[in-house]
Amino acid sequence: MADNARTTDRLLERAILELLERRGPTATICPSDAARAVYAGHGDGWRALMEPARRAARRLVAAGEVDITQGGRRVEPAKARGPIRIRRAR
Repeated sequence: MADNARTTDRLLERAILELLERRGPTATICPSDAARAVYAGHGDGWRALMEPARRAARRLVAAGEVDITQGGRRVEPAKARGPIRIRRAR
């Protein structure tokens, strides 16, 4: 993995945790919130960070930091298909 990809991964993980920290204890975020927070350019270039943001969320699930939800229910990251939300681990 290239150093800048590793840096982007860490920035996305940090963005997810910081965005959740700024919200209420039961709040959720979309991976796009983290992608937009990390993307430094203008326009919709943040979209290229969507899959890396989802991977960052999966790593944070593995670390016990967050849960991935669909329809308000916790789901296993490997089984999540379609839109997801991220919340603090409960």
